[in-house]
Order: sequence, then C-alpha cells, then structure tokens
Amino acid sequence: MDITKIPFNKFIEIIESDTADHVLELELRDCVKNHLGTFHASAQFALAEACSGLALQKHFPHLENSVVPMLRKSDVKFKKPAQTHIHARARIDITEKEKFEQQLERKGRATVIVFIEVLDQEGTVTMNGSYEWFVQKL
Repeated sequence: MDITKIPFNKFIEIIESDTADHVLELELRDCVKNHLGTFHASAQFALAEACSGLALQKHFPHLENSVVPMLRKSDVKFKKPAQTHIHARARIDITEKEKFEQQLERKGRATVIVFIEVLDQEGTVTMNGSYEWFVQKL
C-alpha cells in the first residue's frame, strides 16, 4: 500500500521525501496552517502517523497483505512551532522489533512502538513522539 495514496494523506498532500534521512514530508500551505500561521498540530500529527505506518511497511515487508495494523495510541510532544516545510523520520528499536515478531508469531497479534521526529527545513525538531500499533494476522 502506498501511504501517500490513503485518502486523508492524499488530501493534505503528504509526499515521500527524496532526502535520505527523512521519509515523508509536507509543505506549509494555507489548508494545514493554524491560527498563528504555522503548521496546525493535527497536520504534524498526521505526517508523523503516516510516517510510523510507512516504517511498519519498511521494517516488516513480509507481513504485507497478511495483517491488519491499527493505531492504538500515541504520545506526542510539540516542541517548537513549524513555520517551514516539514519532514518526518521514524525509528523502531531492534529489541522492540524482535519482541513484536515473536509475539505476532506466537499469538497472531502484537503491538509495536514506532518513534517519530518531525523536523523543519533547518533540522529543528518541531514534534516528536511514539505511535503504538496493534497488528493482527488475517
């Protein structure tokens, strides 16, 4: 599945990044601004959530079309107003990845936490957080 083709992601125009250390990006346009003229918190959240889903695809390609992933919870912190084009990048700890794969094999369902950073064009972290996904075999 192409994360950028999910209707909401397509609507706010999340795109794949061509920068090596960033995964997805979003341009600052009127439709994603808040009352201060900076990125709306929900736009940053959406970019980070999409990036966490893409991280699942990249870390677990063998599970495509055999599981249903659903976001269970998230914990985010907005650190600085985002006033320029933003990028997101994801990380899954190796121990978390191994635990997830073992539990999924044993029980047919498991959770995995993806850590996300959203950065502006200058490389300043504007938001970070964790996204916990519940994944169940079909």
